[in-house]
Amino acid sequence: MYREIFVPVDNSQHSDWAVARAIELARRSGGRLTGNHVYAARLHDVRFRQLETGLPAQFQTPDEIKRQRKIHDKLIEKGLQLIADSFLDEFGKKCAAAGVGITRQLLEGINYEEIVNEVNRGAGRLPGLIGFDPNRAAGYDGGAKTRGDVKVGANGRLVAEDEDQAARLVGSSGRQYDLLAIGAHGLGRQPYSQLGGVVSRVLRGIERDVLLVRDDRPLQGGRFLVCVDGSSYSYMAMRAALELAQQFGASLYVCSAFDVEYHHVVFHNIKDVLSVQASKVFKFEEQEELHNNIIDKGLLKLCQANLKRAEVMAGQYAGVPLKTQILVGKPFQVVLQWAAEIEPTLLVLARHGAHRIEGTDLGSQAENLVRLATCNVLCVGTVGVRPEDIPWIEEDGQAGLPWAPDAEVRILRVPPFAQGIARRAVEEYLLERTNGQPATVTNKWLDEAIQKLLPTHMQLIMGIGTAEEIALAEVKAQEQLKATRVRGSDADPEPAAAVEVTCPVTGVVSTRARVATDPVVWTEEAWARLQAVPLIARPLARNTVERFARNHAIWRVTTPVMDENKQAMIEADEFDVDTMMVMFQELRARQIRAEAEGGDALSPEMRAFIEEAKAQGITRCPIRDIEEKVGKCPVDFRGATPEEAKRAVEQLLP
Repeated sequence: MYREIFVPVDNSQHSDWAVARAIELARRSGGRLTGNHVYAARLHDVRFRQLETGLPAQFQTPDEIKRQRKIHDKLIEKGLQLIADSFLDEFGKKCAAAGVGITRQLLEGINYEEIVNEVNRGAGRLPGLIGFDPNRAAGYDGGAKTRGDVKVGANGRLVAEDEDQAARLVGSSGRQYDLLAIGAHGLGRQPYSQLGGVVSRVLRGIERDVLLVRDDRPLQGGRFLVCVDGSSYSYMAMRAALELAQQFGASLYVCSAFDVEYHHVVFHNIKDVLSVQASKVFKFEEQEELHNNIIDKGLLKLCQANLKRAEVMAGQYAGVPLKTQILVGKPFQVVLQWAAEIEPTLLVLARHGAHRIEGTDLGSQAENLVRLATCNVLCVGTVGVRPEDIPWIEEDGQAGLPWAPDAEVRILRVPPFAQGIARRAVEEYLLERTNGQPATVTNKWLDEAIQKLLPTHMQLIMGIGTAEEIALAEVKAQEQLKATRVRGSDADPEPAAAVEVTCPVTGVVSTRARVATDPVVWTEEAWARLQAVPLIARPLARNTVERFARNHAIWRVTTPVMDENKQAMIEADEFDVDTMMVMFQELRARQIRAEAEGGDALSPEMRAFIEEAKAQGITRCPIRDIEEKVGKCPVDFRGATPEEAKRAVEQLLP
């Protein structure tokens, strides 16, 4: 599996353990090792210059200082190379005894930077070797070009040589590595450190697989623990764990974790601080019931599916004992607890999970596990990972209950990331009521399921509720919107950074800097655009935009600010369910209008959209794809008003 392995060495105990594990891997794969040590001659050069003022007077002349710098630079670098060569001697003896081929390598520069550049691209800075015997230098990367040794003059003093700075480096290896095997600590380990300073920096920059070694337990016949969360990253880690387990006769433990406690903690925390009025708006009990009935149950089923996919993969690797386990709690915490029970020799995990945000270098759960795990850790990188590489299981091809066309259209109001959970929740509700007998999901069943499973305010946003409830909700929304300040237009100049305040006693007008509690002002154009949002959801949309504005020190909401808010939320995947419902109201209104005008219950485009949503389920349609999906609708979204949508609904659903 791993044939080109990079091993940094520093003669520490953890470094020796890393060498042992790398040898074990290379012997099984027929691969080779690159033993590496990085030294920082430039750092010593800078330090020497800082200490020059303390030299005796006879060394303080400009010419003498220049001479001493030249001698020091080469002498110190030669000494660092000799130390590194001694480290690599021990490495070479161990590899020779195991019959594993090696290449020696020195790099000059900041240690973690050079390791990252070398492992990712083979671009580490190879120095010219000083005074090395040609036969010995031949075993090093770049050893074909050596530099002359430090010279001693006739007077017995060291000779100051003029060396071209460019000649001190001889290029880079250009090698492509499969794995970095590195000790969790170096020579400077402290009692309370979780990871060495170099390792913690290297982990964030490496794109390839990293074996972090904490102990001397071998891979052969061990117990491997791997974590899966439904992402393609985790299944790549699963495949790596299976290959290693098969090669080394190890048993495999697979877990998938989900956290139900977080929402309960948040709910109870909020409940203690909500005012009576806020409690009525938030509807604590209904929100908690929503998570208990849908979210928690849906997450459990996702974990079951994650493990079933892992079992499907394991079927391709004969002779690997497999045990699966669903863990409930904060993922890294419960994984560590299970690891304490089974005592694995190797923990295998992906660098990122299902919630990866572009630009991040290490997932939060992975970072916690890498730092806190007491065993060796294989952190599988991102090279070659494809989002579609998720194993197929039987449930992926199973069709759910049939849906009536009008109910099908309505379920599309649910955001794609929750589409699978919503469908399954409604279908399970129907099966419970029909004693497991297949039936068609109609509007009647959908209304009943939603009224049972969703909080009232969510029902109203989705258009479900009595006329009295809807009217009351609209009145409340209008009351909430009265406090909004609307003034000026988009073309007006930006408001001043300070606000005028009037003393209530003297009437004197002064200015002060804006604070977070100052109101945000809407322009006429932005306010008019907000009116396109359904009245019930309009306060939510206003609050979302104003929160974005305050966070960016913007005190006037214009139409460009609304566009920035929408784009920022799309890029960050930060839409909450209510906001997503508001967005999908637009899709529904335009589609209904198209159906009312064309007379077709479901257009071919909409049918394709529905089938794709079904197939994608909960993890296959990220929020940032919404605009692409909307673009497939045959109706111009900008051309329909709420009144037109209402008339279309009345025509379609008398």
